[in-house]
Formats: sequence, C-alpha cells, structure tokens
Amino acid sequence: MGSRSGQQRAVDPRPHENEPHELAGLAARLNWLRAGVLGANDGIVSVAALVVGVAGATTDFGTLLAAGLAAMIGGALSMALGEYVSVSSSADSQQALIAKETRELRDQPEDELAELAALYRAKGLSRDTAVRVARELTAHDALAAHLDAELNIREEDVASPWHAAFASAVSFVAGAVLPLLAILLPPEPLRVPTAFAATLLALAGTGALGAWLGGARLVRAAVRVTAGGALALAATYLIGTWLGVSGVV
Repeated sequence: MGSRSGQQRAVDPRPHENEPHELAGLAARLNWLRAGVLGANDGIVSVAALVVGVAGATTDFGTLLAAGLAAMIGGALSMALGEYVSVSSSADSQQALIAKETRELRDQPEDELAELAALYRAKGLSRDTAVRVARELTAHDALAAHLDAELNIREEDVASPWHAAFASAVSFVAGAVLPLLAILLPPEPLRVPTAFAATLLALAGTGALGAWLGGARLVRAAVRVTAGGALALAATYLIGTWLGVSGVV
C-alpha cells in the first residue's frame, strides 16, 4: 500500500499543473524587465554623453538644461517609435499566422488533425500515442495546440505595440534623469566629475542587473558596460572642451 501511494504521488500531475503557465509568465516578465534595463542603459549613456560634452564646451546652466532635456525627450520619443514599429511588425506577423491557422482549422479540420499527429510523431511519439494526443489536444483547444506545436507561439503572447512603446520611453527617461540631475545640481566645479561618477555607477548597476536576468557573469558585464560608457563620456567631453577652447561655441 505504501509503495503504491508513493508511486501515485510520484506521477500525480496536480501539484505541478500550473507550472508551465507560471514559468511562461515569469519568462515574459523577465523579458520585459530585461528590455527595461536596456532602455534605461541607453538613456543613461546617451544623455550623459551629451550633457558632459556640452559641459566641456560651456558652463551655462540654461544651455546644459536645454541640451539635457532635448536629449531626454528626443531619445525617449525615438526609442518609443522604434519599439512601436518593431513590435508592430512582429505582432502583425503573429496575428497573420494565427488567422491562417484559424481558417485552416475551420476549413480543413481533418487535415489539421493529421498534421498535428505527424508533428508529435516527429517528436518521438508512437503513431497511436501521437494520434491520441492530437485528438485530445484538439478537443481541448485546437488553435492553441497547433500554434504551440507548429509555430511555438501563444495567442496571449502577442505583444502590444503601444505597451512596448510606452515601456521603452519610460525606461529611457528613468535612465536619463540621473545624468541630467548629476550635471545640473552640483556646484560648477563638481558637475563633470559628479556626472562621470554617477553615470559609471549607474551603468555598472544596469550592466550587472542585465547580466543577472540573462544568466551571464555579473562582473564581466558590468565592467564591459562601464568601460564603454567611460569611453563615450571621455570622448564627448574632450570634443566639447576642444570646441569650447577653440571658440566654436
């Protein structure tokens, strides 16, 4: 009796029946979070490089504020537009595939059932098992079964272009605020050093967080992102200083 109970517990699917949905939801959330980290990283680097370059040419507060705000707003709108176009193209393709599968299931149900069974046979199931699995899945949710087996997508996974655009813009602005405040708030002699320090610390944090979300090495990613940011800041500051000294601005 104890042995049978142990076997039943070992194969009982009920304790894990929600795991696939939970894992899929977690993966989707991690992807959005990773995209947000990358957007924030872009905001940090692009705005920091611009305001530090301008600070190398002039110490005028109004000029720094105008340049920083222009970079932040323009960058956020550019990121949002790019994300909207990219996600719209992907979503349109996915919706077209879903519509195609819906038509085929309506017009050729037997052919689609045979196709689904063939897909499961190709994955290693016996003929009888593949047919039984295909019939049961078709009875439960034919469209979902075909989308998963043929296209590896789900209807609920089709992203909203508007949501993606909004998230991209918000993450960019969140990253851009730090270097903008770092160049505006300190006394004039400390503006550039403070902006450098704040930007590099923020880049180290976003680099490590992005690596953690992707399962990569934290230190290597943080150093790589920080080194790239330092080069960008140094280059724009030197160019701005040269322009200021030469009297161009």
